Amino acid sequence: MCLAIPAQVVELREGDNAVVDLAGVRKEISLALVDNVAVGDYVIVHVGYALNKLDPEEAAKTLALFGEIGQLGDDPTLH
Repeated sequence: MCLAIPAQVVELREGDNAVVDLAGVRKEISLALVDNVAVGDYVIVHVGYALNKLDPEEAAKTLALFGEIGQLGDDPTLH
């Protein structure tokens, strides 16, 4: 299964590239598919490409859900 995840843009680079941050992990991605992205914006990232911009409130909700899923993996009663 492949997931597209929200990440915050922390740096814009030349050639439609940017650096995003997701929970402290920074990665260079392409912004070639999305217009008008600024530092601080959230984008949905899949296979190294930003697919679209995301409202900060929606990004926070989605990241919280991912956090809950991660916590479920640590519960030995669920195995």
